[in-house]
Amino acid sequence: MTGSIEDYHAGLADSEREVCALLAETIAEHLPEAEARVWHGHPVWFLDGNPTVGYSKQKRGIRLMFWSGAGFDEPRLNVPGRKFKDASIFYKSADEVDLSELDRWLEKSRKIAWDYKNIVKRKGVLTRLKTTMGEQQ
Repeated sequence: MTGSIEDYHAGLADSEREVCALLAETIAEHLPEAEARVWHGHPVWFLDGNPTVGYSKQKRGIRLMFWSGAGFDEPRLNVPGRKFKDASIFYKSADEVDLSELDRWLEKSRKIAWDYKNIVKRKGVLTRLKTTMGEQQ
C-alpha cells in the first residue's frame, strides 16, 4: 500500500478504517499488478491506466465503486452512477463485506471495462475495452 493510502486510512474512524483495510487488502490480492494511489481524494486502483475500483468515506458509509460496475449484472452493486458506467455499494462495517462477492466483482473488473483513460481525448465518449485488463499478453 502506498503511503498516501495509509494516510487516507489514518484519518478514518476505527470502524471505517477496518472496512477500508479489508477492501484494500482484498483488492491488492486480486489485482496485484494494479497501480494503487489516492486520486481525487480517495484510494483508487488502476489497470492499464484506467480507474477500476476505489472507495471513499461518505455520509452513508464507505462507498466501494467499480468504474465499469454497471455492466457486471450484480444486484448488490445497486448504486448506479449518474453519468458514466459505474456502480457502487455502501458498507458501514467490515462484517457486511461478502468476500466471495467482492472476489467475483474484482474478477469482472478485469473483463468488463470502459476506457476512462481516454475519455477527455474522446470528448466525453466512453468506449468499451475489448481485452481483459491487467493480464499479461
